[in-house]
Amino acid sequence: MSLSESPEKPKALRSASRVAFFSPASPPEPHRVFAGTRELVRLGFDVGAGYAPKPDGYFAAPLSQRRLEFFAALRDPLTVAVIATRGGYGSAYFLDEALPAPPSSVSLIGFSDLTTLQIYFWQKYRRPSFYGPMVAAGFDAGADKPGGYDLQSFRNALMNPISGWQANLSGETLRPGSANGTLLGGAMTLLEATLGTPWELDTADSILFLEDRAMKPYQVDRVLLHLKHAGKFKNVRGVLLGDFPECDPPVANSPSVREVAHRILASLNIPIVFGAPIGHTARPMLTLPLGVPARLIAEGSGTLEFLEPTVCP
Repeated sequence: MSLSESPEKPKALRSASRVAFFSPASPPEPHRVFAGTRELVRLGFDVGAGYAPKPDGYFAAPLSQRRLEFFAALRDPLTVAVIATRGGYGSAYFLDEALPAPPSSVSLIGFSDLTTLQIYFWQKYRRPSFYGPMVAAGFDAGADKPGGYDLQSFRNALMNPISGWQANLSGETLRPGSANGTLLGGAMTLLEATLGTPWELDTADSILFLEDRAMKPYQVDRVLLHLKHAGKFKNVRGVLLGDFPECDPPVANSPSVREVAHRILASLNIPIVFGAPIGHTARPMLTLPLGVPARLIAEGSGTLEFLEPTVCP
């Protein structure tokens, strides 16, 4: 898909818009679901009725129930956004030919394990989605609070049909410059897991963002090198990296994730920003619209500018 082609955008969220939950992966903690629900109600949304399935091992429920919950949310004509309760593991089990495209008017919101569904829907149906807070992983901690979500980027991404809005990346420039591309990416281990599948992410002409947590620097090194060997950085316009919490070097004076990223990626000669609060982060997480044209400005702490509205009126 070229930068001149724009996928159909979902509807903007407004006061009293219906939002629905689904649990495609691991079981959420009930008290965190309650806190996230309360926050979404505070924002003025109509939270659709959910249910509390019985966990099935390390999944939120048996696969048939998880799929039924997702399909029911998508079929509800009043639903404007479908938000995951949490990540963990399990979204990959949804992927088969029976998985329909989300309605173009509905926003799919989540991060971490949701990367699997977001990439699948982009590659197969060209459906944009939103890499941002989940009910029990972001909304539960509140707006602009540690472990919570950045309210301004959430509003700009999902509630304001405007172009030209910017997100301060609060990171560090590893290689300066600016570039335009389609914003794509997600949790790096989940993105890596698409390699060799029919829904392998096409990264050409993208601003590619990568983030994750609880990885040793050598494990980050291994994934970045694998992506490089697989050609996933070929024709990428710019790279945005998260702050990789719980990824400290295991041995004093050994390479950090930042140093690993610089060593492997700097030779690409494209703009690179490291340390943005995206996905797994202890800071208020940004909401990033996937599948839309953006400009990465690698200068100082970095800026991401969105060149088109990310929702329609």
